[in-house]
Amino acid sequence: MTNCLIWLNGEQCECGADLLLPDLLILKGYQPRLVVVELNAELLPRGQWAQQKIKAGDRLEVVTIVGGG
Repeated sequence: MTNCLIWLNGEQCECGADLLLPDLLILKGYQPRLVVVELNAELLPRGQWAQQKIKAGDRLEVVTIVGGG
């Protein structure tokens, strides 16, 4: 598998080319059910995550949902 460079929360990082978004999230230590993802300045609906391949140059912002009261 070849690698590609992406931006994740403002920092450049390397990942496997054509890695699916849920796999990337798990690889980077996130719990997918507890995050919201913006891909290239667009909020990505959770229903599209399973088909979303990560490509070189993609910019992702991952925000963890924090519960409280």
